[in-house]
Amino acid sequence: MFSQFRTHPRLRLLAIITALFMMVFVVRLFYLQVIEHDKYVALARQEQVKRLVIPAKRGEIYMMDDGRPVKVVLNQTVYTMFADPSIMTDKKQVIKAARDVAGGNVVDGYKSLLDNKELRYVVIAKGLSLKQAELVKKRSLNGVGFQAETERVYPENTLAAQTFGFVNASDKGQYGIEEKFNKELEGKDGLLQSITDVSNVPLTIGDQNIDIPAKNGRDIVLTLDRNIQAITEEALAAGLKRTGATNGSAIVMDPQTGKVLATASLPTYNPGKYYRVTNAEAFNNGSISTPYEPGSVMKTFTLATGIDKGAIEPNSTYNNTDYITVSDRTIENLTKGQTGKITFQHAFTWSLNTGMVTVAQRLGDGKSINYTARTALYQYFHDKFHLGENTGIEVSGENSGEIIPPTDAQGNAVRYSNMTFGQGMNLTMLQVAAGFSAVVNGGTYYKPTIIGGSIDSDGQLVDATQKKVVDQAIKPSTSRKMQSMLVKARQAFYAYDDLPGYTIGGKTGTSQTLVDGSYDNNQTIASYLGYGGDNKARYVIMVQVSAKGKAFDGGKDAMPIFTDISNWMINYLKLQPKG
Repeated sequence: MFSQFRTHPRLRLLAIITALFMMVFVVRLFYLQVIEHDKYVALARQEQVKRLVIPAKRGEIYMMDDGRPVKVVLNQTVYTMFADPSIMTDKKQVIKAARDVAGGNVVDGYKSLLDNKELRYVVIAKGLSLKQAELVKKRSLNGVGFQAETERVYPENTLAAQTFGFVNASDKGQYGIEEKFNKELEGKDGLLQSITDVSNVPLTIGDQNIDIPAKNGRDIVLTLDRNIQAITEEALAAGLKRTGATNGSAIVMDPQTGKVLATASLPTYNPGKYYRVTNAEAFNNGSISTPYEPGSVMKTFTLATGIDKGAIEPNSTYNNTDYITVSDRTIENLTKGQTGKITFQHAFTWSLNTGMVTVAQRLGDGKSINYTARTALYQYFHDKFHLGENTGIEVSGENSGEIIPPTDAQGNAVRYSNMTFGQGMNLTMLQVAAGFSAVVNGGTYYKPTIIGGSIDSDGQLVDATQKKVVDQAIKPSTSRKMQSMLVKARQAFYAYDDLPGYTIGGKTGTSQTLVDGSYDNNQTIASYLGYGGDNKARYVIMVQVSAKGKAFDGGKDAMPIFTDISNWMINYLKLQPKG
């Protein structure tokens, strides 16, 4: 036999071919089982391992309503109506159903796509309610289906819109709380993974099985009071209409805690329809994000500094000539005629610039605004009242503004003389209102906050940790004197519409704006800053109005808005009149 194998070439060739085939099989098996092992294990896992991402529920947002939290930003299930043209049997009825039920939710241009039988998925309408989806389903239309989705809903429409922000098409928060706390609000998706057999039946064994539940986002409670927010927006809108202003902002704070009770800016928008906004400025909260030269409201801080440093008292006097010279500049009063020997209370009531510059001089050598005087003003304005720096408020878009320090070349005597009456600096309304709160609450500066807490798994409010008191800005005695000065300043001109029996004080501000590098008296920002209460300051309100190319007055245009909010606050807080 072996001799035949050796003598027959065909048998020898067959043996060689057989051996080569065997070698190929062995090499191929080696390649598949050893070299490509990891690849085929991965492919097998793709077939055997089923993964399901469990979406987390986005946290919802609450406001306070007379002491209790109420949900104002929430999630709701909505439905997308779609059609499969390849199996759709009655195009006319589908279009009729969309017109009858979906109405304004229909997608533009969908009708022409229904004729394309190669398409399997044509969106007809978005954002349908469950009731709308059920009405369409009752029509039993072949080829029509619905896909459930989660939509962010803002049932309060424009209320507190700039504080909330919105969730964009990519499910990411933009502006306000939605952006600042996006990570906490969106939570963390869960994962369900299991090993299945060829029939997709889960196996109970295997180390590849994973069951991680979704962690829903945090429910956030704001310090904003829904009722105070609503009246603030209403009063601001009425004030703009009354005065012809196009822009306005208002903020209401609790001076005893630093909590922001309301903050509003106009024009505004509806977060649920953010995509319709044509001017992005509507997204910004002007009281937090837009610094400006505050004007005469700063005289409150100048006097508080002078009194606290022992340089003046409310009844201290100076000789007013309506003009005062600082270096090579002459500063004058807008209101003239209150000349002669007058008190600083009189200068404050009549908003005289010369009186504030005199305070600055007395913080130094009494004759000039020297480095000692400028250092004292900066120490109080920036370091104690925290003007010109971020407050740390918990919304996106805060602007720090700026106060030039005396160590800077620009921090000279002329600039600091202007700063005493609110020019030569850039501050936000929030900074000013927070600093003012320290002036009237006994002297304590609280970091402003807009976060009141969160809702736990049992639906109960968990209060936020109280913001740390930064420092004692001024002495309690200084605060009492400033309260009295503010009340007298208001009573002299503006108290006629106040509810009787309550302590109401405040200061006007009329800020010139820079046009082509020069101050323009024909384009001004009007503001009013004040407080109200019973035996102590219970609220601080700041209002600002403006328009391009128009001049506004703090007492005439901004103060009445303050009064409207103030009188409402007295009733809402149930304050008891004195006496």
